[in-house]
Amino acid sequence: MINCGTDIVKISRLEKALETPGFYEKVFGKRERAEFEKRGARLESLAAAFAAKEAFGKALGTGIRGFSLCEAEVLHKENGAPYLFLSGKAKAVSDKIHAEFSLSLSHDGDYATAFVICVTKGENIL
Repeated sequence: MINCGTDIVKISRLEKALETPGFYEKVFGKRERAEFEKRGARLESLAAAFAAKEAFGKALGTGIRGFSLCEAEVLHKENGAPYLFLSGKAKAVSDKIHAEFSLSLSHDGDYATAFVICVTKGENIL
């Protein structure tokens, strides 16, 4: 089965949310934060990663229930291509349905967006 999820984030909205104590650590995982710091990631990149987490939940079919956002980390391969690194409950749910994901990120002007494709073996059982 193939599912897709997409999300769009107004960058200024994420900027305001980042002012909330603990928001950054609650939403972005350790590996993700380390990569952001190493790359000197801009606000647009954080917004695209946030959109990817929302899109992941939609593609999975659960929304963002049943796992923490920091368990779906957006990392990058050496060639710059983004991918999802899953841990905890996000990984358990994904493994249960034998899911594989493909991820695309973009940003322009005031908005960042993400598109996630989820391919599962057999019928989605969630």
